[in-house]
Amino acid sequence: MIVLSGLTRIKFDIVDEQLFYSIIADALLILHLLVILFVIFGFVAVIAGYFRRWQWIVNPWFRVLHLAAIGTVVVQSWMGAACPLTVWENRFRQLAGRDIHDGAFIQYWLHRLIFYEAPDWVFALIYTLFGLLVLLAFILAPPRFRKNRR
Repeated sequence: MIVLSGLTRIKFDIVDEQLFYSIIADALLILHLLVILFVIFGFVAVIAGYFRRWQWIVNPWFRVLHLAAIGTVVVQSWMGAACPLTVWENRFRQLAGRDIHDGAFIQYWLHRLIFYEAPDWVFALIYTLFGLLVLLAFILAPPRFRKNRR
């Protein structure tokens, strides 16, 4: 039985429940990839947009969210904390009765693209350097916040 909220209970048989958890784990893996792509290609877009004078790259929502995303990764790496998306994905894989590294074709390749083996300090250094580049771009090509006009 899965409890979705304090008031709602949905009963699944064990096969449906495992499928449900597996789908959630796959969705979290895809979300994780999308966040990574947002951070990387968001930076590329800011740099390209600065030189090509694209107006959308100064959107404060985009820029603050982008800076916050890489900032969160940097802080997590300094603290030695695991990414919550990875933790949740692994937990749902366990609930689905699957090995964390076992999976379908797409899951296998997404994991190969996202996760690498290296000492933690290597990742902390890479994330910090990339975060500093994003911060530098934020300073040199700042977002434009609108002034309230009344």
